[in-house]
Amino acid sequence: MKKTIFISAILTLFLMGIMSSCEETLEAPTKSSLDEQVIFSTPVLAEGALMGIHQSLAETNSYRGRYIPFYGINTDIEWYNSSENVSDDRAKLTGYDPLPTNTQMNMENNAWAKMYEAIERANLCIRGLRLYGNVEKNPELAQILGEALTLRAMIYNDLIKAWGDVPARFEPISPSTLYLPKSDRDVIYKQIIADLAEAENYVAWPNETAVTRTTERVNKAFVKGLRARICLAAAGYSQRPDGTIRRSNDPELSVENLYPIVKQECIDVIESKTCKLGTFEQNFRNLCQDNVTAGLESLYEIPFSDGRGRVLYTFGVKHTTTDKYTQQAQGGQNGPLPYVYYDFDKDDIRRDITCVPYEWTNGKQVPRKLSSWCFGKLRYEWMKRVVTSTNDDGINWQCMRYADIYLMAAEAINELDGPEAAAPYLREIRKRAFPNNPEKVDAYMASVTASKEAFFNAIVNERALEFCGESLRKADLIRWNLLSTKMNEAKAKLTRLANRQGEYADLPEKIYYKTASDGESLIIYGLEHGHTDTEGAALNYESSKGWFVSNGVNTLTDDKINSLFQRDPDTRQFWPIWQVFIDSSNGLLKNDYGY
Repeated sequence: MKKTIFISAILTLFLMGIMSSCEETLEAPTKSSLDEQVIFSTPVLAEGALMGIHQSLAETNSYRGRYIPFYGINTDIEWYNSSENVSDDRAKLTGYDPLPTNTQMNMENNAWAKMYEAIERANLCIRGLRLYGNVEKNPELAQILGEALTLRAMIYNDLIKAWGDVPARFEPISPSTLYLPKSDRDVIYKQIIADLAEAENYVAWPNETAVTRTTERVNKAFVKGLRARICLAAAGYSQRPDGTIRRSNDPELSVENLYPIVKQECIDVIESKTCKLGTFEQNFRNLCQDNVTAGLESLYEIPFSDGRGRVLYTFGVKHTTTDKYTQQAQGGQNGPLPYVYYDFDKDDIRRDITCVPYEWTNGKQVPRKLSSWCFGKLRYEWMKRVVTSTNDDGINWQCMRYADIYLMAAEAINELDGPEAAAPYLREIRKRAFPNNPEKVDAYMASVTASKEAFFNAIVNERALEFCGESLRKADLIRWNLLSTKMNEAKAKLTRLANRQGEYADLPEKIYYKTASDGESLIIYGLEHGHTDTEGAALNYESSKGWFVSNGVNTLTDDKINSLFQRDPDTRQFWPIWQVFIDSSNGLLKNDYGY
């Protein structure tokens, strides 16, 4: 059962009192009614302060309603399903054309502010625990310190992913630091990589202690995995304030220095045997069923109580009406690009879990349009409870899963030691994807281990298939310097698909479908290569519809295809800092990247 995250009123007042006293009066903090030394030397009170960080992430315009729904959409595998409405600020936000005045973001309590609020709360925890926690002798307080360091690192990584260079705050706010300019992201990367190395010494492995029996608390596997992820990003490419796209010039952040860390951190997690892959589908069923048991595939989740969070609302299979599975008619806001279905091998079990061509109406499945598939990893029908909120579903956001550890290991080891050494880690993911076709796994692995370049390209492809709909792709493409290349390839593939050309020429014009004997499931003919309209018509199914052309017009229009990105993604790798924060920065913040 998920634990509802809260902090007591007195701890909230303590945390916010210190923050507001610095921000509003610019005087030294007033003495709290609950002394800082008492809080951070008492595990139950210190844990309450830690929960304040989670609280900042769960608020309406923070991760819950702004960062999670919009960051990472659009890419070469996923998009905002209404992206063709290019005047809509949501489409501009996802389509690489946001303005600093974007109406979805330009408000003082938005994600930027809430992320820095969470960082301030983490800074207070870290300072208090260092001063009063005696963490060398108190493992409970050491765990809390490790969690605070890790959450701060996670938030800074997300800030960099969205905004590039951002202000670096690693101490609680004081009058002299109330206003700060942006710092070079390399400075932040070095700090959080070091912080995570320290945090590893404090936090327990999954299920090693009572605290780490749940994926809603930080464990050592996640700390190591996050450190590996950040090292890959720090060693990779990204757009810099002068408009160039390059790796860091700092030798400490070179591939040669950081990839060995990635390799070791991932191997440590694998060799710990504290997690397991299980089946691909079961991971997502666990997520939908609020199963937060540690030691399975999920390494860490941002926790949402039943009445918070818009994860399924945004990424789930669409229900157009209420039914026995949900009293919330939502889902389907984001979805896979329609060609992704064909990027999968037909025997890859991930395909039909990831790409869903239907939605639910009046309690049964009906086809959607070619241009607006649903992600199938999150489904109301997999839940054990019925969602009643109009816009919140309480599904946690899965920040990392064990499959990522294997693929990060494969990527780093290929670069350092070559494809033969890296192959066992990629093989584990392919084996799970093809449990009934070991011969396909063997043939595939033989082909991709032919060279380091071939293996790298296999990693690029595998991460697309494995993590479609999980908002990892954009950051991956940026660090590989493939964002614009892959996005332009995506438009070309969408155009060929819309016109049934090239690799899509053997698809039939229509789909043929009926409702199964259970009265709700959809049976479709016409989606596979080699299906024909002649065979489809001969099935005498209840219904058929033009899948590519309807009333003489392509269902996947040029306007829809072009809305994947409205500007060159390589000139808009980051969002602008929103105007409300520019205006309140005392002149120290400005926008770069051509904004």
